[in-house]
Amino acid sequence: MNSQPVRESKLLNALSVDVEEHFQVAAFARVVGREEWSSHESRVRRNTTELLDLFDEAGVRATFFILGWVAEREPGLVREIAARGHEVGSHGYSHQLVYDQSPQEFRAETERSRRFLQDTSGQPVLGYRAASFSIVRENLWALDILVEAGFRYDSSVFPVVHDRYGLPGAPRGIHRTTTPGGAELLEFPPSTVRVGGVTFPVAGGGYLRLLPRIVSHWAIRRLNVRERMPAMVYLHPWEVDPGQPRIQGTLPNRLRHYTGLGSMRSKLEGLLQRFRFGTVAEALGPLL
Repeated sequence: MNSQPVRESKLLNALSVDVEEHFQVAAFARVVGREEWSSHESRVRRNTTELLDLFDEAGVRATFFILGWVAEREPGLVREIAARGHEVGSHGYSHQLVYDQSPQEFRAETERSRRFLQDTSGQPVLGYRAASFSIVRENLWALDILVEAGFRYDSSVFPVVHDRYGLPGAPRGIHRTTTPGGAELLEFPPSTVRVGGVTFPVAGGGYLRLLPRIVSHWAIRRLNVRERMPAMVYLHPWEVDPGQPRIQGTLPNRLRHYTGLGSMRSKLEGLLQRFRFGTVAEALGPLL
């Protein structure tokens, strides 16, 4: 990106990256078991470094929600993310969907991941994002465990209807949520817009890849200007890697995962040119 940015809003949006391998996504969980992960080509370091370089070029900082499994195998990458001025957050440990875990399993994985990330990065790890946004109505107990583990904010509750995640009717903006146990936790949901009484997901992952860039720009502008609400943009390192090996999952899952990979980098560059971005902690500001 060589041109001078002309940013449309002074509001600071949150830029976040869920650091995981291309073969660890929930869409391929039935095809690639966890016991097979170590046999697959690792591409997370090169892809994350590409994003780090892109963010340096744009002069922005982001929050990297790092999977514990990846962090333990790539501690140098965790240290590099922190050294280059970015926030380190937790993406859990094994990318197992939270609603498929018992509270005991979730607690053990969450504490293990946070402890390793803090020790390795030298940062307090304040933020958490569940694999595939898998904190839903049936497992809100997970929020109490996050508070007990020391997290200050969460970005897992997606206020949409979806076949794998979602809590329809949940607040769309930053808010303090009361956990089932009566504690408080800041929630920064992935971005949505409401049109005709329907809530639509925007500005992250597959929605950013699949939607025309004019739609993503319109949505973030609407959030910033009309609703005075910062956007939460999220992506994965594998989404800027069109050359990644193809996994033979179901046709719908292959379409979800691989469509738009070739355009993702340019779409991201366009967002960084047009809007202001920072870490999740920076976007939360004094609320945190």
